[in-house]
Amino acid sequence: MTATPAVPAPITAWHELVVLGREDRAAAHDRLDALLAEDVVFRSPAVHTPQEGKEVTTAYLRAALVVLGPGLTYHREWYADDSAVLEFTTDVGGKQVHGVDMVTWGPDGRITDFTVLVRPVQGLEALIAAMAAELSGGR
Repeated sequence: MTATPAVPAPITAWHELVVLGREDRAAAHDRLDALLAEDVVFRSPAVHTPQEGKEVTTAYLRAALVVLGPGLTYHREWYADDSAVLEFTTDVGGKQVHGVDMVTWGPDGRITDFTVLVRPVQGLEALIAAMAAELSGGR
């Protein structure tokens, strides 16, 4: 029988942050700030170029917590020494979203890279529209 690997601390912190975001958005935002490295890079399924730096990554992940958070469910996870892949599902605007978060962290446990991949195309389109509205404050 194979032993279940321990959940890495940055992933435990991320899961706690997602749950907290459903109850106390301000507290989740504070925790997010502490979890991200200054030079973190965010890769969006909707934006061609990597988004570099803590400020822009924080904005994207805060918006994602609002847009995806209510129904966001993680199903399976894979871990390496300094990275993880987290499979998730949720519903955005009545469309099913199925995706993965690929997360890398540094020796200090702070996230250095966060990449999101999403399918199907209808779910991605709904996600793009909802994220654009959230990021522009029009939601």
